Amino acid sequence: MASSNSREAVLAAAKRSAMARGYNGLNFRDIAAEVGIKAPSIYHHFATKAELGAAVARRYWEDTVTQLAAISDEAHDPRMALRRYPEIFRKSLANDNRICLSSFMAAEYDDLPDPVKIEVQGFADVNVAWLSTLLVDAEILGPDESEIRARAIYAAVAGAQLFARGRADIALFDTMIASYRAAGLLPA
Repeated sequence: MASSNSREAVLAAAKRSAMARGYNGLNFRDIAAEVGIKAPSIYHHFATKAELGAAVARRYWEDTVTQLAAISDEAHDPRMALRRYPEIFRKSLANDNRICLSSFMAAEYDDLPDPVKIEVQGFADVNVAWLSTLLVDAEILGPDESEIRARAIYAAVAGAQLFARGRADIALFDTMIASYRAAGLLPA
C-alpha cells in the first residue's frame, strides 16, 4: 500500500510540475523533495524520465475522460455539456495559472520521447472524440462535419487558455470563450 501511495504521490507531484514547466521541467530531485522521498526512490516506480512523463500524460488524459463523462452525465442535454467544456481548461488557470499539461507538452513535441508523444496525442484525441460526439448528439452538425468543428473547438479553447496564462489573467479566458460563443464556434 505504501508503494502505491508513493507512486500516486510522485504522479501527482509530476503532474503539477509538468503543468507549470512542461516535460523538460520534470526533475526527479524536485519531485522527490515535494513528495518527501529520496530521488532514487522514484526509479522504483519509473525507470526513466520518459516513463514518468508518459505515465503522467496518460493519467492526465484518463482523468480528462472521467471529467468529460461527468460533464455529460450532469448536463441536461448535449448542448449544455458542450457549453461546459471550457470549464476543464479554466480550472487549470484557476489553479495557480497552470496550463493544460498536454498543451504544454505539445509545445515541446520535438523534444518528447515517443511514448510521451503518444500520450499527448491521446489527450487531444479524447477531447476531439467527445466534442465530435456531442456536436452530432446536439444536432449541430452531422457526423461528416463534426470532427473538423471539434478540432476547432479544442484548439480555440486551448489557445484561449494559453493566451490568458501568458497574461496571468483568467478574465481574458472568459472573454475569449464568450467571443467563441458569440461567433457560433461554441454553443451559446
